[in-house]
Amino acid sequence: MDRELVLVRHGQSEWNLKNLFTGWKDVDLTETGVNEAEQAGRLLAERGMQFDIAYTSALIRAQRTCQIILDGIGQSDLETIRDQALNERDYGDLVGLNKDDARVKWGEEQVHVWRRSYDTPPPGGESLRDTGARVWPYYIQEILPQVMRGKRVLVAAHGNSLRALVMVLDGLSRETIPGLNLGTGVPMVYRLNADTTVASKKVLEA
Repeated sequence: MDRELVLVRHGQSEWNLKNLFTGWKDVDLTETGVNEAEQAGRLLAERGMQFDIAYTSALIRAQRTCQIILDGIGQSDLETIRDQALNERDYGDLVGLNKDDARVKWGEEQVHVWRRSYDTPPPGGESLRDTGARVWPYYIQEILPQVMRGKRVLVAAHGNSLRALVMVLDGLSRETIPGLNLGTGVPMVYRLNADTTVASKKVLEA
C-alpha cells in the first residue's frame, strides 16, 4: 500500500505580493503564484505521482493551485473536495493591513508573536492552536482514512492550516513551531506507516 499524502501551500497570492495579512479574504494567485503551482505540478509529474482524491480549502488561491497541479499531472477531472476546515488562519483585525505597517503600530515582537506563536491569536482572530482545532479533526475524520486505505491524497491549502498539520505529522512542539515556514508551491510528500505515523518525508524543490 502506498499511503502517500502530499501537502502543498498555495502559490503566491495577490495579497502575499502586497505584504498584506490575508486570512479568509478570498484573493487570487499572482502570475508568480500560477508559475509556482505549475512548477509543483511538474515536480510531481517527474516523480510519476498520480492521486486518487484531492482536498483543498474554500478559498480560490488554494483551489486554483490544486487545479493547476492536477492539470499538470494529467488529472484535471480528479475528485476534489473543498472545505473551509482547511482555510487559512483567520487574522481577525489584521486582515488587509500591511505587515510592515502593523510592525510600526504594535512592534516587531508583538506582530511576530501573532504571526508565529502557537496559542496567541491576533485581535479578533485565530491562533495556530485555534486553526488546528478545525484542521486536525478534519484530517483525522476525512483525509487520514483515505490515506490509510492506500490512496494517494493531495492537499492544497495554506501556510497555517498546513503548519498545523505538519506540526502533528513531524512531531513539532509548541516551542519549535514558530520557526516553521512553508514555501509557496512546494510539495511535501509523506509516506505513512500502517499505524499512521510518518515513514518518510521528502520536500520537492526545483
